[in-house]
Amino acid sequence: MAMFRSFVSAAQLRQHQQQNGAAAAAPGESLESQFSCPICLEVYHKPVSIASCAHTFCGDCLQPCLQVTSPLCPLCRMPFDPKKVDKSSSVEKQLSSYKAPCRGCSKKVTLVKMRSHISSCTKVQEQMANCPKFMPVVPTSQPIPSNIPNRSTFVCPYCGARNLDQQELVKHCMESHRNDTNKVVCPVCSAMPWGDPSYKSSNFLQHLLHRHKFSYDTFVDYSIDEEAALQAALTLSLSEN
Repeated sequence: MAMFRSFVSAAQLRQHQQQNGAAAAAPGESLESQFSCPICLEVYHKPVSIASCAHTFCGDCLQPCLQVTSPLCPLCRMPFDPKKVDKSSSVEKQLSSYKAPCRGCSKKVTLVKMRSHISSCTKVQEQMANCPKFMPVVPTSQPIPSNIPNRSTFVCPYCGARNLDQQELVKHCMESHRNDTNKVVCPVCSAMPWGDPSYKSSNFLQHLLHRHKFSYDTFVDYSIDEEAALQAALTLSLSEN
């Protein structure tokens, strides 16, 4: 609990310092990191602030969040109005006023010029060159077993449209087959271990809406067989009685 209070206090101190122009960094935090964007982790570039939560980001870093219908703050995940994101003049002023040592050559540089300095600093480039290189995982040469059932995408039982996940299947059938009265086999149920591939639903659309509002993968453990699942459920019920 004490550690949590310490963490919260440090975060509150940092926010207070940014809003009020304080030059001192939080304990154990460098001045450069105090003015770093939470997204790119570099010193702010053209900083902007979200009005509702006061969190600050680089203008370019926040742009992808502004393109969605209901944006969330990348830091606290709170909804915000994209029209209430403004240029952070106070942070820009501090970037022009404060200096910090370069993490490579230790030369003191104004924060607003830190990015351009780092890009040309030979010491920083040497450090980056000595960092472990990212190596992508080598694709396996083993073939994917052909007997594994596909429980991710389904075929429309009415028209044969393929590669529909559960939500897409529901949407497709509601839009294209709302008035279709044919009795069909539910492709989702038939793909399950307990499914009957010959059973036809009398009202497939209602079946979809009431039975498949969630993904079975969230609740089903395919790694155990039905007998093991039954025994586990029986054991649990006996322990509760």
